[in-house]
Amino acid sequence: MLERLIRIVTDPFRRSIRNKLIFTMIFLSVIPIVAVTVLATENNRKSMEEEVISTNLSNMKWTGIYLGDQFTLLNNMIYTVLISPHLNDYLASTEGSTIYNQFAAQKNIMDTLSNLFYSAGNQVTGVELYLSEPRKLFTISSFQYDLETPLTIPEPYKQLVEQQKDLIIRSQAASGEFQLIRSINRFENRDKLGGISLKIKWSMLDQTLDLIGRGEEHKVLIAGEDGDILYQPFGEKPSDEVMAMVQKTGEGQGYFRMPKEYVFYNSIESVGLKLVTIIPTSFINKSSQSTMHFGLIIGAITIVLSIVVATLLAWRTATPIVTLARSMQGLGLIKETELPQTTRVDEIGLLETKLYNMSYRIREHIKTEYSMNLEKKTAELKALQAQINPHFLQNTLQMIGSMLFTKKPIESYEIIRSLSDMFRYVIRDPNDLATLKAEMDHLNNYLLIQKQRFSSRLTFSIDIDETAMICRIPKLTLQPIVENAFMHGLENKSGDWHLQIRINCEQETVKIQISDNGVGMSEAKLTSLQKRLHNQTGQLWTHGNRIGIQNVATRIQMHFGASFGIAMESELNKGTTVTVIIPMERGGELHD
Repeated sequence: MLERLIRIVTDPFRRSIRNKLIFTMIFLSVIPIVAVTVLATENNRKSMEEEVISTNLSNMKWTGIYLGDQFTLLNNMIYTVLISPHLNDYLASTEGSTIYNQFAAQKNIMDTLSNLFYSAGNQVTGVELYLSEPRKLFTISSFQYDLETPLTIPEPYKQLVEQQKDLIIRSQAASGEFQLIRSINRFENRDKLGGISLKIKWSMLDQTLDLIGRGEEHKVLIAGEDGDILYQPFGEKPSDEVMAMVQKTGEGQGYFRMPKEYVFYNSIESVGLKLVTIIPTSFINKSSQSTMHFGLIIGAITIVLSIVVATLLAWRTATPIVTLARSMQGLGLIKETELPQTTRVDEIGLLETKLYNMSYRIREHIKTEYSMNLEKKTAELKALQAQINPHFLQNTLQMIGSMLFTKKPIESYEIIRSLSDMFRYVIRDPNDLATLKAEMDHLNNYLLIQKQRFSSRLTFSIDIDETAMICRIPKLTLQPIVENAFMHGLENKSGDWHLQIRINCEQETVKIQISDNGVGMSEAKLTSLQKRLHNQTGQLWTHGNRIGIQNVATRIQMHFGASFGIAMESELNKGTTVTVIIPMERGGELHD
C-alpha cells in the first residue's frame, strides 16, 4: 500500500521533465523561506519569553513588597490592641478584682476595639477579641457591638491553640473577606491567652494586585501555606497539578514552566502567604505567531511567483520534449492531424523532424488495416444485435412443444407469434434507432414468453407515460436489461419474482426505470459496476454472446451525449433498479 502511494506521488515527476523543473524551482525557493521563517519565529518566541519572564519577576517582587506592607499595616493595628494598657488592666481585673473593676475594664476593651474598627477604614468590616481565661468574646462591627461568654473556644482561636501558631489567615470566599487572627501570648511563658482578629475585605488588595497586569487569560491568586487558594480576583481556577507544584516551592520568589503555562510565585513574608501569577504559553506565542503569519504570507507570494516563473521556463524548455515524448507513445501516430513542423535547429528539432517523417509513413501504412478492423468490429456488433440468446430460444421452443400437448391452440399460437415478432424486430428494421413504442412492444413479447415459462411465480407491472412513446431509443436497449435482471437477479432468488417498469417524462428527458426484487448485489460490486458505467469511452465493444449493460450504456452516450445513459442502484437481498435516461427526441433521423 505504501509503495503504491509513493509511486502515485512520484510518477508525475519521474515521467515529466516539465514537472521536475517546476518542482525543483519551487523547492529551491520555498525551503530558504521556510527555514528563515521558522528561525525568526523561534528567535522571536525566545525573546518574548525572556521579556515576559523578566517583567513578571520584577512585577511579582514589587507586588509582594506592597502586599507585605499592607499586611504589616494590619498587623500594626492588632499590635495597638496588644500593647494597650486597657488589655493588661482587663487581664489583671480577672484575678480577684471587684465586679465594678471588671466592668470598667470590659468597657475600656470595648472602647479600644471600637477605636480600632472606626480608624481602620471601610476595608475592615469587623474586630474580635477572645480571651480564654475569663472566656469572653468581644465583637465590634457595623452590625454588632457585643460581649458574650462562649461555652467552647471559637474555631479560629481553637486552631491557634492546637497548632501553636501566632498568626492565622482564614478566607471567607462567600463574603469576599478574610480574617487576620493573631494570638495573645503570656509574656513570661508564651502561653496562648486568646486572640485578636480583623475581618478584612479582599478587595483592599486588588489595587496592589493590578501591578502584576491582567491579560485575558491570566490568573492571579493568593495561596496559603498548604497550597489552598485563599483569594483569586480574576481568571479561571488553576489545576490541582499547578497548585501542588506551588506548595512545593520554598521561600522567596521564582517561576516554573508547565506544559501549557508559566507559573510565577513570590512569598509575602509578613504573613507567610504566596502570591501566584499564571500566564498561558499562548500569550508568549502571540508575537511569534504574528511573525509566522507574516512569513507565511511572504512565502505564499514567493511560491506563486516561483510557480509562474517555473511554468514559463518549463514551457519554453520542456514543451518540445513533452510533445515529442507524447507523440512517440503512439497516441499521435494514427491521428489525421499532422505534427507541427519545427523551426528548431538543435538536437530536439532534429528529433521532431525525424519523428514527423516516420509518423507520416506509419500512418499511411496502417490506415487501410485500421479501417478494415473498424469495419469488422462494427459488423460484429450488428451481428450481435441480430441475435437472441440461444438459451432463451431453446427454452422457448421446448415450452412451445410442451404447450402443443397441454394447452389450447390459441395459447400456443400467442407464444409463437410473440417469438416471431421478436425475430422480425431485430432483423427487419435497418436503423439503429427505434421508437420507444416499438422497443416496448419487443419487451412485451419477451415478458409474455417469460410469464408463460414461469407461470404464477412471475408478476410484472408496466406504467407508461404515452407522450414518451414516440421518442427514439437505440434498438435492443430495454430487453437486454430485463434479460440481465432474470439471469443475475431473479433466477437465484427463491419465492415470487416481480418486475416493475415505469416510463415518465421529466422536462426534456425520458426516464425509464426497471426494478426487480431479486438477490441484488454487494456494495463493492455495485460500486465497480457504477464506475464502469460512468467512465464510458464511447468505444463499442462486445462480451460473449449477449448485449451487455455496458454496451447499452455506450450506445446511448454515442447517440445522445455524455449527459445520458444508465444509472444503477442495488441492495443485497432486496433487489436492483436500472434507470435509463434518454432525451425527449422525436423523428426518425439517426444520431451519430
